[in-house]
Amino acid sequence: INKTLQTEAAEAFLSMQAAAARDGVDVRMQSGYRSVDYQKNLYDQKTQYFRNKGLSEAEAKKQAANIVNPPGYSEHNCGLAADLNSPEHTGLDTGFEKTAAFRWLKAHAVEYGFILRYPKDAEAVTEITYEPWHWRYVGPENAALISQSGLCFEDAIAVLQKLAAGQSVTG
Repeated sequence: INKTLQTEAAEAFLSMQAAAARDGVDVRMQSGYRSVDYQKNLYDQKTQYFRNKGLSEAEAKKQAANIVNPPGYSEHNCGLAADLNSPEHTGLDTGFEKTAAFRWLKAHAVEYGFILRYPKDAEAVTEITYEPWHWRYVGPENAALISQSGLCFEDAIAVLQKLAAGQSVTG
């Protein structure tokens, strides 16, 4: 798996990783940038998994898309998303939230421009299940604004779009 990110995001990740290490926490990148072809392979494999369970083609694709974004729709394709883990928990599953690495990221990732991309209780908005391992680089200023708002990325963007259009964001 390619573990690269766009330059600014990669530099921020390395700074964040070093800061975590100074605090005795080991944060690692399991995957970063993915080509559309690589994403297609992941999606096709997950679709086949659901087909093998007896689901129709349409239902298999729908179920697969809940877990793996279809090719061209993954944030990994833009080089700003990273799946993070630690030796404490290497799986990409919700068990990661019980690690020192996750607790450190929740407390400090925003300082380095990263947000938890698919938070708990935001599935209805993000249309992606909770992924404590999936972090997105948005830059320190945007990360701080999103974090302070308490909103998920999609809701924060919607608020910014309304503000830019001169619309009220209350009520």
